[in-house]
Amino acid sequence: MAEVFLRRLSRWQAEQQREAVADLYVEAYRRPADAGDRDRRGFLERFEHDVQQPDFDMVVAAAGGLVGCLYGYRAARGGEWWEGFRGILPAGIQEQTASGRVFLLGELMVAPAQRRTGVATRLRTLLMTRHTADVVVTVIRRGDDLGREVLRSWDWTKLGEFDPGREGWLRPPSPLP
Repeated sequence: MAEVFLRRLSRWQAEQQREAVADLYVEAYRRPADAGDRDRRGFLERFEHDVQQPDFDMVVAAAGGLVGCLYGYRAARGGEWWEGFRGILPAGIQEQTASGRVFLLGELMVAPAQRRTGVATRLRTLLMTRHTADVVVTVIRRGDDLGREVLRSWDWTKLGEFDPGREGWLRPPSPLP
């Protein structure tokens, strides 16, 4: 297996790599053939929005081509991100959002051939070395068993449910290893 190299991309570089990132998204989240183009377009629309967010940051893994990607950004201070959350938010999280101390992981993608090799953890570690957020949150689809497995292996805890059909997950307060 080829050696995997990680690097951080600027916002401009991320936008330049959007097609390669979309290709990785399709590969990482293989869906029924009839959903492929719709999923790709939907991802590109979300990516276009996400790359413009405050403190957007992205890291990629390459081994003769893109094999992994993780990106995120600082949550908007207005708290719009929490709309659709069902349940009770942990104490202080709205204040942390208002003060710019909540970082959102937008998307984690690893090519199937590179899974269970530590690529996702290496991506997470590199991405988070630059951020001092008190709270790190991500959202996955309810049926995303692989995503849930990764988050549990990182000792994240389920925060609650979002509409429609999504789960929120929270990084534990302890520092990253």
